[in-house]
Amino acid sequence: MANRVQIPTNNSALIAMIADEDTVTGFLLAGVGNVDLRRNTNYLIVDSKTTVKAIEDAFKEFTTREDIAIVLISQYVANMIRFLVDSYNKAVPAILEIPSKDHPYDPAHDSVLSRVRYLFSSESVSSGRR
Repeated sequence: MANRVQIPTNNSALIAMIADEDTVTGFLLAGVGNVDLRRNTNYLIVDSKTTVKAIEDAFKEFTTREDIAIVLISQYVANMIRFLVDSYNKAVPAILEIPSKDHPYDPAHDSVLSRVRYLFSSESVSSGRR
């Protein structure tokens, strides 16, 4: 229990979004959006003109910011930067892949679910249970 990661409590923690316009708009209407004094936002709207480099940069920025606790990323966008999502191994901010309106959720590509499956399969193998 000593290895628990603490979320900074001096300010409220934010949820960051990397997704299509409809998904981001829905979360913004729910109150997730934030713009700081430097005009930095906690979301990136991905469309056909958005480059993979811009998605990579937003992912790296959101995962290194101290005020972000969760990064929600559409699964089809996560597939564009799969190498970054799969290599990310910190607990905070947590990376959660979500479906979008035009791209249904595919559990075979979810990095969190694959890690859970791996942990349970190695645990069950080492303990002799199935």
